[in-house]
Amino acid sequence: MASTSESSVFDVVVIGAGPVGLASAIEVQRRGFSAVVVDKGALVNSIIGYPTNMEFFSTPELLEIGGHPFPTSHYKPLREDGLDYYRRVAFAENLNLRLYERVVGLEGEPDQYEVVTEKGRIQCRYVIVATGFYDVPNYLRVPGEDLPHVTHYYKEPYAHTGQHVVVVGAKNSSAKAALQLLRAGAHVTMVVRGAAVSDSVKYWIRPDLLNRIKEGRITAYFNATVERITPDAVEIQTPEGRHALPASYVYALTGYHPDFSLLAALGITCQTDAAQTPTHDAETLETNRPGVYLAGTVCGGLNTSRWFIENGRYHAQVIAARLAGEQAPELPEVLQPVQLSK
Repeated sequence: MASTSESSVFDVVVIGAGPVGLASAIEVQRRGFSAVVVDKGALVNSIIGYPTNMEFFSTPELLEIGGHPFPTSHYKPLREDGLDYYRRVAFAENLNLRLYERVVGLEGEPDQYEVVTEKGRIQCRYVIVATGFYDVPNYLRVPGEDLPHVTHYYKEPYAHTGQHVVVVGAKNSSAKAALQLLRAGAHVTMVVRGAAVSDSVKYWIRPDLLNRIKEGRITAYFNATVERITPDAVEIQTPEGRHALPASYVYALTGYHPDFSLLAALGITCQTDAAQTPTHDAETLETNRPGVYLAGTVCGGLNTSRWFIENGRYHAQVIAARLAGEQAPELPEVLQPVQLSK
């Protein structure tokens, strides 16, 4: 893998070292472009943040990048399988990685850009933004959300045995966390803004959660909103009135969104639609700034379930072909938006 001390002049800067960012770097390198991948965190930082032993919703062949087989003994890979696979692919492709280097701006003109980071400047002709969304939670914006026992990321249940835990939300992440916490011996209460557990929860998870709620092993409050979090309780408003729920820990699993401040710093505008979709051509993936492209989940704005590794990885081929003056490849049906949220 190339050293980060090498020349800071490249054909392409890829912002984001997740699977789609790595795929983008691989595809442009194979077409003769020099490339560097810059990320504010670790390699595949979002996957590092996933729950321990989390199972991907996709089978391994749908998570592959660069044509590298994804070997695993599981029908659907675990988080740890993904971490190992993408690391090995990055090394096998000798990708130039500049990790723990935050991008703060983009200056210059097309073909003569400078990506500005907290550690310096990188000259380039083109930029590919593949930053995903997992690093920016949707905050509740209530008093007490910044207390140390409140988090927007779930890792594992074992520290909560015998404790009262409140889970806010009712989509896939919340559902899986509530079930794991229950089976690790926690007393679990769910606070759900809607009238029911979301229909988007995977078909093998939703019945399990509904049955645990029905039998009373998990308490759930629907049409409920969090008003305040204290060191030992979550105060909520429901159609039946206010309740104070005992809580030694709170998982506010209310979803995530792209880093719109970074997009603005790069000069990428967003539409006024409900999803705040970043401005880009749906066929070429080029943004309002010529020579600056989007790839992966960031293309969907707040609609974070529109793109995932399974279909977003093909953006890398589209962009690389565009830069090389090639005809865009004929892509499989999976490139169409699908519901694959975690």
